Order: sequence, then structure tokens, then C-alpha cells
Amino acid sequence: MQLSLLQPITDRPGPWASVYADVSHTTEDAAKQRELSANDMASRLTALGADRATRDAVHEALAAAPPRGEPGARAGRALFATDGEVVLDAPLPGPPAAPFATWSPVARVAPLVEATGGRSPCLVAFVDRTGADFTLRDDTGGDQPAGGVEGETWPVHRTATADWSERHFQTKVENTWERNAGEIARAAQEAYENSGAAVLLLAGDPRERRSVYDKLPKPLRSVTYESEHGGRAPGADSVRLERDIAQVRAVHERERAAEVMGRFHAGEGPRTDGGGTPYAASGVPALVEAAREHRIDTLLIAPHAADANREVWVGPRADQVAARSSEVPYLGEVRPASARADDALLRAAAASGAGTVVVRDPEDAPAGGLGAILRWNH
Repeated sequence: MQLSLLQPITDRPGPWASVYADVSHTTEDAAKQRELSANDMASRLTALGADRATRDAVHEALAAAPPRGEPGARAGRALFATDGEVVLDAPLPGPPAAPFATWSPVARVAPLVEATGGRSPCLVAFVDRTGADFTLRDDTGGDQPAGGVEGETWPVHRTATADWSERHFQTKVENTWERNAGEIARAAQEAYENSGAAVLLLAGDPRERRSVYDKLPKPLRSVTYESEHGGRAPGADSVRLERDIAQVRAVHERERAAEVMGRFHAGEGPRTDGGGTPYAASGVPALVEAAREHRIDTLLIAPHAADANREVWVGPRADQVAARSSEVPYLGEVRPASARADDALLRAAAASGAGTVVVRDPEDAPAGGLGAILRWNH
């Protein structure tokens, strides 16, 4: 998972209100339930010392926004607010097990990353013989249009006769299909590269999607899947397509996690390039140092990590982080604040353009549940 979603949070100092709310649409009195939830979270923030403007902004966002999903849908939201403004409102794949609110120097982003970190952005290409439409499925909510392409529209239909002229016509039809498949493949590659997707799913006409797949460049084919469901027509087998999208995203994330963990465990050992420092780090002191120096390439987090709640010290800038409060003044901050290690490391990683992987397998997780693959060493 790339941490670009958190960029609005990393660019601003706190303190931050972080709210994880249940916005399930399971009752007929949805508006009343939204108001009750908004009142509850506002009261929690007041008790924690949040300023009135920020508390009111959170209340308004929770009370005014329509419920996500269809009636009966279970859903959640994560809101992050400071200085009277909701800076980020992110959907969750489901309601939080226990809704909560925090008021802290660093936004409480680790639960958001843990909830959504296993879901790779997916570009869906709805193809037929004349073109394709692209949409991006990620964790910002709903489908985002990602362009499309229209190919030749004639001739595209075969005939049933078998005389010489009709066979010649059918050859023209197949040539049109092939040219259109090439155009779709080129457009799909461009849309994939521009969208930030991690995986491509081809849906629609069986013959055309296979032809498009064959014309994709080899690196893109390695992260491309096909679905027998869905198509360019609105509502075409959308329910089973949704299942395919979810499965493809989950499979890709598991494969990505396995690859990253292989690199991490290899990097823990002695280097083979003559250096003595490994290209991986674990333990809060080593991770804090790497974050301060912008050396984290990929941050590894295990849900409920033992080191997640370790105390670190931070300043208003993302790279002002230290394992001991006495270190922060050397970074230019005379009044450091206490923060959780997982949230502070995520803030620093996001600010430096790093990625993160959520490690679901406890046996494969770094010691303490937090680790990193590094960009370089001293």
C-alpha cells in the first residue's frame, strides 16, 4: 500500500482528532442514527480536550454526510481533523469493532492502514470488440473513472454465410477485432501507469479480453487477471464481478506481502556487497533513526504489534521523531510531545514517499511487529 492517501495529514501539525465511526445503513432511521453517532464522538473529543472548532467539524461531517452503501450495508469511516477542519475522511471496508476517538499530537492512522492495507488498488477494464472503459477501485470509496478508448466500429460483426465474399468480409471483421484489441491494450497500459493501480482486471467479451491480455507488455501481464463476469453494459453481472475484484485484490496483496517479507528477511542478514549494515531494520530505536533520515522504503506493520504502542517523541514535522525525549531538541523542537510508535513511523514514512505492507501472518512478522526495508545505509 502506498501511503499517498495520508499526505494531507503529514503536511500539517496537530493536535489531531482521529475518529473511527460505524456508519452502517441497517435501519430506517439512518439520519437519527448518524446524529446519535456524531453526538457520541463529539462528546468523546470534548472529554479528551479537543478544541470546539475541531469537535464541531467532526460532528458536522458525521451528522450531515449520507450513509455509504445500500440499505443494510455495514460500513465504517475514519475521520482526521485539526484546527477546525476535517482534513481526511476515508471509508473503511467495514465498521470498526469498537468505534473510538482520540486527541493526540499525531493522527491515529495505524488502524486505517491495518484495515485497508490488504487491498491493492485495482484498475478494471471493461472491454468489448469496439473499445473499453476503465475504472479504478481503491480505498477512497466507489469507482473512479480512469478513461477509456474507442476503436473501429466497422466491420465488427461476422455473417453466417460461407461464400468467398463473405469469408473475405469475416477476415476483415477479425482484423478489426485485432486492431481494436491492440488499441485497448495500449490504452490499458497507459491507464494503469497513470492510475497508481497495483493490479489490472479484464472483464467483458471473452475473445476480446484474451486478445487484449496477449497484447499487453509482459510486466503488466504478470499482474493482470481476467473475469468472466461484467461488461461494458451497465449492471452486467455486477454482483459476481464485485467478488472477482475483491478476490484479485486480496490475492495480489498476499503475493506482494510474501515478496516483501522475503526481501526483509534477506536484508536482516549480512550484506553481500561488502558492507556490514543490513538493508532491513526492526525495533523502535532503529526504525526511528531510519525514519528521521528518510531511509524507509517500505514500512512493515503487523496488526496489534507489540511495539506499536511504544512511546516515541515527536515535533510538528514528520521527520522530527526520536526514541527519547532528550533527542528531539537536537532536531529543532524544544517542546516534544509523546506519541505512539506506529502512528509516528507511518507519518514519517508517508511524508518521505514510502510504502507499507500489513503483515497478517504473526509467524512471518518482524520482531515486535514493526520493521522496514531501507533505501540505503550509512
